[in-house]
Amino acid sequence: MTKPSRLSSPGRKRHARASFTFIAMSAACAAGLSPAWAQIQIAEDTAGEVASPQWGVGIGAIMERKPYRDFKDKTLAIPFVAYENSWISVGPPGIEVKLPSAGPVLLRLRARYASDGYESKDSPYLAGMDKRKGSIWLGGAAIWRTDIANLSAELLADGSGNSKGTRFEVQLDRRFSAGSFGFTPRVALQRVDRRYVDYYYGVKTAEVRRGRAQYAGKATANVEAGLRVDYALGPQHQVFLDLGTTRFGSGIKSSPLVGRANQAGVRLGYVYGF
Repeated sequence: MTKPSRLSSPGRKRHARASFTFIAMSAACAAGLSPAWAQIQIAEDTAGEVASPQWGVGIGAIMERKPYRDFKDKTLAIPFVAYENSWISVGPPGIEVKLPSAGPVLLRLRARYASDGYESKDSPYLAGMDKRKGSIWLGGAAIWRTDIANLSAELLADGSGNSKGTRFEVQLDRRFSAGSFGFTPRVALQRVDRRYVDYYYGVKTAEVRRGRAQYAGKATANVEAGLRVDYALGPQHQVFLDLGTTRFGSGIKSSPLVGRANQAGVRLGYVYGF
């Protein structure tokens, strides 16, 4: 009989789930891609306790279409590593500290790197624009786990001071199991403030060109929908595919830098857990 996988064990508690971050920070930054995340099913109880420290290594690929006009879409294959125990989760692009929690609501402190932004060479339309840098985002989150779904809320601020902005997100997700397969649909609402939009999608006076008017960013709300599919190849082996799309609010869509209202992404990879 096959030994139950540490990555995915259907027989464990219904709330037994946790996440590993998997994208190498330096590679994501160099490619100008937003951080991508994969969830690895490991042994964790309702209080966020992990049965034993978990490691994961593997390789993944990211394909993402940013909304900027004539932007050069990029595909990147990268290695990744992650570690998690009952108190901390470490793995580029972030660190998560698990705070003492009571009841079904789990509390977290988070530091995450997001390679939002661009360089002027990424698109002919961006010629003459100053570089928009990625940032380290700092804040906290609350996760409410129920038998029906998981509801999480996250508030982060730009700790690098590049945009000086904030972002707030509420997400609803639920994992369904079917044999060795796992399906996790999700939907999220994210609000980004005026400073964030102005930095990444605004056009300063010195950057105005013919066909590129000045633009001051406005706070807006974005909607994301996605689906992650994972498959356990064996006790310690897992492959995953994550599809996601974000519909931007009017504060971003109104920017002259934006050529499409949606941003789509595909992530796939292989994980070995031990």
